[in-house]
Amino acid sequence: MRAVVQRVTSASVTVAGEVVGSIAEPGLLVLVGATHDDTAATAEALADKVWNLRIMAGERSCADLAAPLLVVSQFTLYADTRKGRRPSWNAAAPAAVSEPLVDAFVEALRTRGARVETGRFGAMMAVASVNDGPMTICLDL
Repeated sequence: MRAVVQRVTSASVTVAGEVVGSIAEPGLLVLVGATHDDTAATAEALADKVWNLRIMAGERSCADLAAPLLVVSQFTLYADTRKGRRPSWNAAAPAAVSEPLVDAFVEALRTRGARVETGRFGAMMAVASVNDGPMTICLDL
């Protein structure tokens, strides 16, 4: 799995004019994607990494601060742009594989006590955020 983690002061996801998820205090916006060989164990390990990543103020983690997270599924994180000008999405897992993995990632965060908001899988989403720092980390597991 792959995640782009941004420290934010606020973030939201809107689908068809409706806000479906938002955080209004310092936390993390997590864009997450899955590839073909990912498993529930991968989702669990990524959730643990994100929850304990020490990128919040004072080198603390979301776990330390009980900071919220907004998780947005993002298959485009697996774009392959090495050939030509049109990205290939072959490395991204199909929805039947990736949706349960994104759900497992969110559930793993929640079992750790995280306050998690989400986007809507497969929907055209408008993601808004106010980056803090800015601080952006790319994670691959």
